[in-house]
Parts: sequence; structure tokens; C-alpha cells
Amino acid sequence: MDQTSLLWLFVSSLLFCSTNQVSLTVSPSRSQMSKGEFVSLSCEEDDSSAGWKLRRNTTRETRKECGDGWGRSAGSSCNISYMSPSASGVYWCESREGATSNSINITVTGGSVILQSPVLPVMEGDDVTLHCKTKTSHLPADFYKDGSLIRTEPAGHMTIHHVSKSHEGLYKCHISSHGESPSSWISVTGKPTTTAPPPVYGATPPVCGAPPPVSAALPPVSAPSQLVFTLVCHLVVFCPYFISTLLMVILYRHRPTGNDPPVSMVMTQPIRGEQGLDDDYDDIIPSVTTEHHF
Repeated sequence: MDQTSLLWLFVSSLLFCSTNQVSLTVSPSRSQMSKGEFVSLSCEEDDSSAGWKLRRNTTRETRKECGDGWGRSAGSSCNISYMSPSASGVYWCESREGATSNSINITVTGGSVILQSPVLPVMEGDDVTLHCKTKTSHLPADFYKDGSLIRTEPAGHMTIHHVSKSHEGLYKCHISSHGESPSSWISVTGKPTTTAPPPVYGATPPVCGAPPPVSAALPPVSAPSQLVFTLVCHLVVFCPYFISTLLMVILYRHRPTGNDPPVSMVMTQPIRGEQGLDDDYDDIIPSVTTEHHF
């Protein structure tokens, strides 16, 4: 793996581990509230140092922070002791750097009928139950989607099994002699399509702040690259062996032994003419070499 790929993996792991995620929750957990109810909103955060604050948009105000004319701030939470119809709007968390959380639509009604529906998006494939209720009891109710009657439920609640994208829309309910609830939008989110690879037996879990295992992120190696890599490996292994063997042979051939003749100095007389060279050869040999023993 080249240095660029390693750097990218390291930066990616740091970015993944340093990302602060926040989720807005509301209690009671529903999108419709009755006038006069106590409501608490909270930013469930990974890092309290981010300084998350509650904000809202209503028909009267925009981006108003909790404590500025509405609610009472308590760290990353906001408590509203008395909900009024003017508090209907969109609520969200926002950090000092401008990062935002999911948003929640809250409707406050002065009527006696409310539709208790999920305040957060429903996961595709899950079941969802809608309750049509009054302040006193559950009564038979008619349930509507996008203005059309779905069905009437004697117990006042309706369950939708295996929710899909086609179930998104505006829902409301009606109870005879009590009235109709406001409409609430139900969102459906799809399940993640990607799955994590199965864990390796005996492997340690990843630690946040450390780059992912290099072995799990190596790019495929091409055939030429594999050939070059193999050749280099063979050279690295073979060259030291070859050099060491050659040195051993040289040292062996030049080692001193007891059978080596004494060092001699050879003195050669001037070469005479070619004529009579053969006759004098035998006379030269005895007088040529003089041995000097050290």
C-alpha cells in the first residue's frame, strides 16, 4: 500500500471517530400535544463540549433559542411547562459550530382529540401503532390518510404492519361527539443496504482513534506489481547468500597452509637472441631462481 492510501485510511478513521452525533428526543414521545401539557426536549449527544442548544421555528418566530422567550434551558435540554397552540412548529438541536440534529414537528391543539403517532421516522419493515385518544378515555375512532378514510377501529388504535414507503403521508383521526385531531406527517426511512463484513475469529475489536487494519483495506495487487514484488523478495534473499558464499570461497582459496612453498624472487637474465635459445635454456634454469627465506 502506498503512503497516500495509508494517509487516507488514517484521516478517514480520525474523521469517523471525531464526528459528534446528536439526536433530538421529546417526552412524551409523540408529535401531537394537548394544550397545557409539560414537554421536555433533549439533545442526546456524544460530546457535551459541543454546546448543543434547542431552537425552533414557529409561525411567529424563527431560529429562536430555548430560554429566549420560550422554555427553560437546562444544559442540552429544554423544558416547556405549558404548551400552547403558538408553540406548534419545528424543533431541532444546533451546536456552536452550526451543526444540526434531526428535526421534530410538534403540533399543539386546544381540542380534545389528539393522534398519538411516532415523532421520529419509522424504519421500513417495522410495525407502527396509531392511537386516537381524548383526555379521558379511548373510544372508537376513524383513521384517515391524506384525507381518505382507512378504517374504523373500535378500540381507538390502529396498527400498520410491515411499514413501507407507500405508508408515508398525513394521518389524522376522528372520534364521534369529540371531534377531529390535527394531521401529522409520518415518515418512513429505508433500512441500510450495506452490511458490515463478518468479524474475524480471534480478532480484537477496532479502537476509535486508531486506523483500520491495513490488511482489511489493501487494494487488489495487479499481476505486474506482484511479479516485481516477488522478484525483489528473491533478490533480497539470494544476494546476501551469494555474496557470503563468494567471500567464503575467496578466503578459502587464499588461506595459508603448511605446504605452501617459500616466497621466492625470480630474477630473469636478459633474453638473448633467438639463435641458440634452446641450447642455453638448460643453463639458465639453475641460475634463475634465488630463494630467500623470511
